[in-house]
Amino acid sequence: MSGKKLNVLFLCTGNSARSILAEALLQRRGSGRFQAYSAGSQPKGRVHPLALELLQSKNYKTDLFRSKSWDEFAKDNAPKMDFVFTVCDRAGNEACPIWPGQPMSAHWGIEDPDKPELSIDEQRRLFEKAYSEMDHRLEIFTSLPIDKLDKLTLQQQLDEIGKTYPQQA
Repeated sequence: MSGKKLNVLFLCTGNSARSILAEALLQRRGSGRFQAYSAGSQPKGRVHPLALELLQSKNYKTDLFRSKSWDEFAKDNAPKMDFVFTVCDRAGNEACPIWPGQPMSAHWGIEDPDKPELSIDEQRRLFEKAYSEMDHRLEIFTSLPIDKLDKLTLQQQLDEIGKTYPQQA
C-alpha cells in the first residue's frame, strides 16, 4: 500500500451525516495520503443541513458533498478501495457489496445525530459529538504506519480504532 494515495470509503445507511463528516475529516486530516469517499445503502438523497452547517463552521468547502448509493463504488470503473469503514450500526449489519480488490474493513459505529425529536441545539451537540469521535478515530488512523504493518496487525488496529472515544474533559 505504500507510495500511493489510499482510497477510503465510509458507509452509512443514509449517507447524509456521519459518513459525510468522516469523508470531510479524512480529506482534511489525510494530508494528501488518502482519498476519502462516502456512500449509503439507502441514501437519503441530501446531506443533512446540520452536517453542512457544522462543516461550514469549521471552514470546510461543502458544495461537493452529496448523498449517494454505495452501488457507485461497486462498479467495475469505480475507484478501487483500500479501506471500507461502516460508521452506523445499521450499515454495519447489512450485507455489503463485494468490493473490488478486497479492501480492509472495520466497523466504527457512531451514534446517529439525526434525531428530529430533539431540539435543534440538542441535535447540534450530537453532530459535534459525532464529528469529535470521528476526528479522534481518524487522528489515530492517519498516524498508523500502514505500509509497515502486516495485514493481521493492521486489521487489529482498525478494529481497535472503532472502540475508541475522545477523552472527556
